[in-house]
Amino acid sequence: MFKKSALMAVSAASMTLAGWAAYAGDPEAGEAQWRQCRSCHMITAPDGDVIQRGGRVGPNLYGIIGQQAGAVDGFRYSAELVQAGNDGLVWDEENFVAYVEDPTGFIREFTGDSSARSPMNFQMRSGAEDMYAYLATFSD
Repeated sequence: MFKKSALMAVSAASMTLAGWAAYAGDPEAGEAQWRQCRSCHMITAPDGDVIQRGGRVGPNLYGIIGQQAGAVDGFRYSAELVQAGNDGLVWDEENFVAYVEDPTGFIREFTGDSSARSPMNFQMRSGAEDMYAYLATFSD
């Protein structure tokens, strides 16, 4: 158990150092903001290792960065988010930040449908770049 935790810490630190230059945000600040996300989301590795406990209203955010929107296995997304993913929406930094700052506004703009709604009603007022950088430490 200790060896696995130590390896994960070294791996996360390596990814964090590499990611600092690539992303506008600070992964440590993003981790400190996790409390805003945990009521709906969790971060659980494919092997079942729980990195951040949280709710199940939203999808598991492990590996979400760089992935197609609306495509986490086992999660029921809105039709609009699935369609946006099918139309090419990928969670890169620009899209992720815009989405978490105004989910419904983002989906409406992306789809061109003024009546589209996002299932996520939380709006991150600040630190979206930091959250992106933090979640990137758990993605390829």
